[in-house]
Amino acid sequence: MNAPLPNPQRRRLLLAGGSLTLAFAMHPAWTQEGGGGEEKGGLPGSLEKEPWLDAWIRIEANNAVTIFTGKAELGQGIKTALLQVAAEELQVNPGRIRLVTADTARTPNEGYTAGSHSMQDSGTALRHAAAQVRFILAGMAAQRFQLADSALTLRDGVFEAPGGRRVTYGELLAGRQLHLRADGKAPLRARAVHTVSGKSLRRTDIPAKVSGGSAYVQDLRLPGMVHARVVRPPSQAAQLVAVDTAPVARLPGVLKVVRDGRYLAVIADGEYRAVKAATALARATRWDVPASLPGTANVPADVRARPAEAIPILERGTVQAGGRTLSATYTRPWQLHASVGPSCAVAQLVDGQYTVWTHSQGVYPLREALAELLGVDKETIRCIHVEGSGCYGHNAADDVAADAALLARSYPGRPVRVQWMREEEHAWEPIGPAMLVEARATLGADGRIADWHYAVTSPSHNNRPGKAGNLLAATHLAKPFTPPPGKPIPQPEGGGDRNAVPYYVLPNARVVHRFQQHAPLRTSALRSLGAYCNVFAIESFMDELAQAANADPVTFRLRHLDDPRAIDVVKRAAEKFGWNAYRPGPRRGRGFAFARYKNLAAYCAIALEVEVARETGFVRILRAVAAVDCGEVVNPDGVRNQIEGGIIQSASWTLLEQVRFDERQVQTVDWASYPILRFNQVPQQLEVHLIDRPGEPYLGTGEASQGPAAAALANAVAQAAGVRVRDLPLDRARMRAAK
Repeated sequence: MNAPLPNPQRRRLLLAGGSLTLAFAMHPAWTQEGGGGEEKGGLPGSLEKEPWLDAWIRIEANNAVTIFTGKAELGQGIKTALLQVAAEELQVNPGRIRLVTADTARTPNEGYTAGSHSMQDSGTALRHAAAQVRFILAGMAAQRFQLADSALTLRDGVFEAPGGRRVTYGELLAGRQLHLRADGKAPLRARAVHTVSGKSLRRTDIPAKVSGGSAYVQDLRLPGMVHARVVRPPSQAAQLVAVDTAPVARLPGVLKVVRDGRYLAVIADGEYRAVKAATALARATRWDVPASLPGTANVPADVRARPAEAIPILERGTVQAGGRTLSATYTRPWQLHASVGPSCAVAQLVDGQYTVWTHSQGVYPLREALAELLGVDKETIRCIHVEGSGCYGHNAADDVAADAALLARSYPGRPVRVQWMREEEHAWEPIGPAMLVEARATLGADGRIADWHYAVTSPSHNNRPGKAGNLLAATHLAKPFTPPPGKPIPQPEGGGDRNAVPYYVLPNARVVHRFQQHAPLRTSALRSLGAYCNVFAIESFMDELAQAANADPVTFRLRHLDDPRAIDVVKRAAEKFGWNAYRPGPRRGRGFAFARYKNLAAYCAIALEVEVARETGFVRILRAVAAVDCGEVVNPDGVRNQIEGGIIQSASWTLLEQVRFDERQVQTVDWASYPILRFNQVPQQLEVHLIDRPGEPYLGTGEASQGPAAAALANAVAQAAGVRVRDLPLDRARMRAAK
């Protein structure tokens, strides 16, 4: 990383009492690229909330560099991408940079790692903060050598002057930190000179995961650690009738049996002993389990039956008469996060101070909820993010952290590890809610959509902590906390209505979100929230409309798009798939879908081919081709990983996944009753083509492919099987019944 430094027209630098201030004017030759999403009227990204440079970047006297982010690594590769962003602007080898993520004692408060916001918020903040730090240090180096900036070069955090004179970042600061407010004005390095950003750097989080190292909170082992297990009620409505804890307390290795209302747990000196004790405690417990659930025999009828508040989110134009009108109803079932590793947390209480090691997606909001739960000041709680084994969305990570904190309070001094079991995770995690979409559209004489009506019915998709009542354990205590009522997430991001507004040109359109405050099961954010169902419905309906208009599905979509970037991804996906040359074979078909995630993040178009077995209804994905525009690309391989993973996860939802429950409790509590995608249904060929936009803002990518993958899959199945199935999942039983 060797580049000449530009020479500003004027720069004034003041060093006094360990503080640094800076006033400068840009050299006209410097390039200010918009990459990273600078916001008009405010600081870029998360700098708006945390404007101090040393909250993001610290440089020690020995030239060690540490960067901080409030975002968490969830397997999406954000650690690597953020390292690249900072390394590029600081001009430091990424291998020399240490990254600290999501720690309430050390990092900025960036809320939740959710909604594909990490690069948009944290990446943007780090990019501008690093650029400003480099700019300040360049001025200090120029002053030290009494030279113009253009006479210096910068390589790996070291300024070099003619004659071999050198000075490091650390030597310039001499132990001070840059406690200055960010201004978002420092020039960013032009893409043409990038040496790190835009390259496929190897993921920093992968080696330990594939070599059996300590990679997850499930692997965490602390000195003196004890183990705990919780005994859950059969359902949320179940009431504890009787429990005999005395025999359990006498079992070998049992340190304590905890009972608080319906909350039952054991703490033991070893994990296996904790498991045995919890099993004995469950046998010693009697519950009354009332019939309180509607069952899942008829998801559409159940969703329709619950009260809903109609919230108009789009009203454009006037109702058009005449033409051919089509209508369709689409449904999504209840679905799990189905994390491969059940949730885990460790907590310790020492001298009135709690430390919680957690894979929560929001350590700061979790701290607020735990403080309310424990009745302590939030400053007495430190939440440290440690990666969890498999999580996208609000699974049970926060709930198990609450378990660990409660049990640490009951057994202070030693770290308490709580590991959920598979049946707990499946039965008790907050789940993705069932949804119902009713669509109606009229085709005009010109073959375009003349009128569009769309209503989506859904309960809340966001019941994350911030309040104790959002934590499972809090609702089982003798003095229980009441879950706060569900609320819709406002547009433009939305919750159940995320992506309910089509990205197409529709002069006359009405879209309504029928929000349900209550649901029979606890619901929260599953990856992409309502976008998965809404894009599935909209893009399936677009195919049905294209067929009615006797138009090619890709051509029909292009007729209704006016965003050049959307048009580009649609054309790229079709071209790379070979759409125009495709000829379907027996029981084979192709499908296409497009969406811009949240209508403001990454653009994604997907074309795929499937084969549907006539007798069994088994759906095999033969080929999937995606085109993606996520603005300026930091790590191409990382973006491809996200899109590939999203397609595979969406295929699993679309072909297999459905939570089932009877009138009393959840029935899908293992992998046999809740199957997920196996290798024989993974796409045999999977391509991701990136449209890089240097200088454009980072656009969230992690959830861009879920909706288009579902719709493209449904559209391909419709062509291959000769029948349109509008209720998910498209499993073998449903496909056989649809023949």
